[in-house]
Amino acid sequence: MKTQVIDRRTLNRTLLRRQLLLARATMPAAEAIEHLVGVQAQEPPVPYITLWTRLDGFVPAELVALLQKRQAARVNALYRMTIHLVSADDAVEIRPLLQTLARRVLRNTYFGGNLHGLDTDEIVAVAKTLLSERPMTTAELARALAERWPDRDPHSLAMAPRFLLPTVQPPPRGLWGQTGPPRMAPLDDWLGRPMADAPSVDRLVRRYLRAFGPALVADMANWSGLTGLRAVFEQLRPELRVARDASGRELFDVPDGLMAAPDEPAPVRFFGQYDNVFLGHADRSRIVPADLAQWSAAPGRGGLTGSLTVDGFWAGGWRLVRSGDRATLQVVLGSMVTAASRAEVESEGGALLRFLVGGEADLSVELS
Repeated sequence: MKTQVIDRRTLNRTLLRRQLLLARATMPAAEAIEHLVGVQAQEPPVPYITLWTRLDGFVPAELVALLQKRQAARVNALYRMTIHLVSADDAVEIRPLLQTLARRVLRNTYFGGNLHGLDTDEIVAVAKTLLSERPMTTAELARALAERWPDRDPHSLAMAPRFLLPTVQPPPRGLWGQTGPPRMAPLDDWLGRPMADAPSVDRLVRRYLRAFGPALVADMANWSGLTGLRAVFEQLRPELRVARDASGRELFDVPDGLMAAPDEPAPVRFFGQYDNVFLGHADRSRIVPADLAQWSAAPGRGGLTGSLTVDGFWAGGWRLVRSGDRATLQVVLGSMVTAASRAEVESEGGALLRFLVGGEADLSVELS
């Protein structure tokens, strides 16, 4: 049987469909978070934008309730050692799969070098005792650990549990309209459940493909940070659908993975910083225009920023600017955006602006 070849535009539309971006989905936020296998959460507002751009009628209170009821959590050192918001079930299942990665990353950092000669497991055990008493910021934990190891760099001591101890950032951090420093609490204590004894990397592969496939082995490695995935994919090969991209590379997929037609319309979509739709593959050409030598996630620094797509491909960035009672969404568009698309960009940008700040401010969208 001849192996199917999937062109770039079909990969683009299929990714958008699986990421709930061709049409806003009518599903609960909890279901969407699990479908996406977690969402980027380095900046507190970003998960709300992620869900708003994907779900019909999403309101921030829905995610706030999940966080307050501990049905979802902002987990430190998850995929690529970054902060992701995941369901409670996924937190205890997926975080153990990344422990080897966490040890390797810490060992190769400046902080790991400062801990040479120390038993990092002992540091983690002491840190867990401290954090079980009360959540702490990294600075607070550093001061507490320095009392035990006064001759070592305090910040490096605190980074050991930051990498090696599964922790969450508890509320009020991450609650809509509220602020709070990024404190750490032990994941198992906070959720009231133990870490999974036998977490399944096979299951994670299937879920990744369902949300991001068809994909290269290298794509999942880029998304997760895991190594040794080639052997896992080979073991699962009889259960997976295999195709090739236009360059002849093998693409793996779940057998019932939804596909999309290459000519399916793709509406303008806005994203928060580091959305996994852009970071979920090693080869980003299925969503970043091939003629871009480099791409940026935002049109400048400072404040809330993100990206947008036009016709399914990255097309520019945005930044929220506040000045008194005025709120402006500054949008920088790439040269590939047609004049006909600018009205749709302005309309969707206005909807995002109203979502972010409500109707109380003087709102405007500036395109450039």
